[in-house]
Amino acid sequence: MTQQQTAGGDVRLTGISKTYGSFTAVHPLDLTVPQGSFFALLGASGCGKTTTLRMIAGLEEATTGTVSLGDRDITDLPPYKRPVNTVFQSYALFPHLDISENVAFGLRRRGIKSVKKQVDDMLELVQLGDFARRKPHQLSGGQQQRVAVARALINHPQVLLLDEPLGALDLKLRRQMQLELKRIQTEVGITFVHVTHDQEEAMTMADTVAVMNGGRVEQLGAPADLYENPRTTFVANFLGTSNLIEGDVVSTGDELTVAAGGGRLTLPRERCSGPTAAGGRLLLGIRPEKISLAHADEADTVAAGRNRVTGRITDSSFIGVSTQYVVESPAGKALQVYEQNVERDTRLVPGAEVVLHWNPAHTFGLDAAQDIDAGATSVEDGE
Repeated sequence: MTQQQTAGGDVRLTGISKTYGSFTAVHPLDLTVPQGSFFALLGASGCGKTTTLRMIAGLEEATTGTVSLGDRDITDLPPYKRPVNTVFQSYALFPHLDISENVAFGLRRRGIKSVKKQVDDMLELVQLGDFARRKPHQLSGGQQQRVAVARALINHPQVLLLDEPLGALDLKLRRQMQLELKRIQTEVGITFVHVTHDQEEAMTMADTVAVMNGGRVEQLGAPADLYENPRTTFVANFLGTSNLIEGDVVSTGDELTVAAGGGRLTLPRERCSGPTAAGGRLLLGIRPEKISLAHADEADTVAAGRNRVTGRITDSSFIGVSTQYVVESPAGKALQVYEQNVERDTRLVPGAEVVLHWNPAHTFGLDAAQDIDAGATSVEDGE
């Protein structure tokens, strides 16, 4: 089954908002979900992502704004008249029906008599063809989740909404299901809108991610772009880990030179979303895996032109594929460095004096007026 359903057009939210009394769950929001894309709404608990999804589904009435699908305004349509289906974290399968009849339910409700071929095709799509006669309790969590997806897709929705669909699964199964959902979306070719608090989940599956915070979209883009070029401290800290170093711009051009960490650090002007004029105050960001560590005795071997700061290792953790170091430095009390365990320098232990160095092109710049702790909440604190 390939490109089964491609009609419909983009999902467009225009000035959409939701308030409950004096509380604003979603501030006025403009958002376009391209037709046929896998789109993720990502954020911590209470950020407004599920409310936004429910307004698309018609399960919540928007306070302001419109929801459109292609050229059609569906704002005032009840949920059952919208060409969308929703898969929730609780799969809500009918325990007394076998898998085949669970999948066929929507078709039978519409009075369609001949359902076998459609059901068989859908079970093959989700790789459960051999499980048609089993009851839900005889399936694993991941298999039940695939049944719920099949039951939603058999109605040929123009948009499939997924509200934390993998939240009840263990880590290994969740990772398998991420790949499964992406495969299914690619095969059927319809628009998927996926709500999650798990950054890895969003980045693994989605073509485009909208990072939400406090009822607003903080940043929108492809996963790699959000990770490599965060525009706010919230995004920099929510998507992985960032070392943020405060400094002042001392010279400008295609490259900015910043006085920070007891020395001079540089970054490309195009990677700076903060002030770029001399005297501007920046937070320089660098991901832990982009930094290399050299023992202080090897400082002279660090190539010219690299950003560098000195420090002392205060902690290290061996985690198999890499070692994670915490370094105290004039640039920050707890800089994080992840080094691949290829050729480990046995001198890199707590107490060792070191030089941290990295390619200036891997540095990004943020406005220091932002809260440096913004977004530091762990994704484990999500929904």
